[in-house]
Amino acid sequence: MPRSYKRRTAPRPPRTTTTQPRRAYATDLTDAQWEILRTQLPPAPGGGRPRTTNLREVVNAILYVLRTGCAWHLLPHDFPPPGTVYDYFRQWRRNGTIARIHEALRPVVREASEHDAEPSAASLDSQSVKTTEVGGIKGFDAGKKVKGRKRHIVVDTLGLLIAVVVTSANVQDYHGAKPTLRKAKERSPGLKVVWVDGIYEKEWLIDWARSECGWELQVVKRTDKEKGFKVLPKRWVVERTFGWLGRYRRLSKDYEKLTETSEAMIQLAMIHIMLRRLEPTCQYPLASQKAGDESSQAA
Repeated sequence: MPRSYKRRTAPRPPRTTTTQPRRAYATDLTDAQWEILRTQLPPAPGGGRPRTTNLREVVNAILYVLRTGCAWHLLPHDFPPPGTVYDYFRQWRRNGTIARIHEALRPVVREASEHDAEPSAASLDSQSVKTTEVGGIKGFDAGKKVKGRKRHIVVDTLGLLIAVVVTSANVQDYHGAKPTLRKAKERSPGLKVVWVDGIYEKEWLIDWARSECGWELQVVKRTDKEKGFKVLPKRWVVERTFGWLGRYRRLSKDYEKLTETSEAMIQLAMIHIMLRRLEPTCQYPLASQKAGDESSQAA
């Protein structure tokens, strides 16, 4: 008879206060997180019937899709109808609400981390991901052997997103750098230096960044003697951001038809990450409390 092994996992810390009439999902916003986000959402339009949809449940449903990777029509019945949830998501993407919330939260998180509100240094990199049968633009990245799209992102020294541009995968990294850096200049004009990979070492790109943006593109390369993965100084921060985004299964591939939707999904993932930084979802014990518990158990 085959043996059954029980998976041993550490118990999860208690969840921060979440007052909801139903049982909470792991992706639901806590009360403190919702208070931060609630003030950033647009008010109901005047005229007509009053709004009856619970916006908190709409946001929870969008985060559920983003974190679990499920299709819109497969949302659990606890949430508002899938059509309603998607309509709000599409409306917030089109009117710039998602981008505005993202830009409002980043300086708050930086100040909470004892940094200046505006960054002065950043990192630029790209990531190629596969697409699905949904449609939209796509290409083939001959270097990574990936057919799909490419995500170009600029992050600050904390790994927080500054700009994102999604293109087809056949666009070279240094060609996608221009629109990405141009968007980063609009949102963070105080940047002075941007660390990049060796593929961005093009004289025309370095000169363009110096003349148009007033930035220095510093290339961080590894030696030819090193093989395999190597953590590079300064540039490991942007690689970690890609790792954060990989935890959201909706971003494991590019499931969206429009690149604007793909960019909005990445911004939503960063909004969720920043909310959890400002107000953690779970109540993690302090190091002093852990030491006290261990001493009591030893006694």
